[in-house]
Amino acid sequence: MFGIGMTELLVILLICLLLFGASRLPEIGKSLGEAIREFKKSMKD
Repeated sequence: MFGIGMTELLVILLICLLLFGASRLPEIGKSLGEAIREFKKSMKD
């Protein structure tokens, strides 16, 4: 997956948790998912 190992992924997630807090992470994930979905939809059309 893009040359990122499990250790690097855990470090990135830990940094995100420290920056945004546990309460904001689901909200950020949801908006990121919607953005990716919209991008794929626009590429298809």
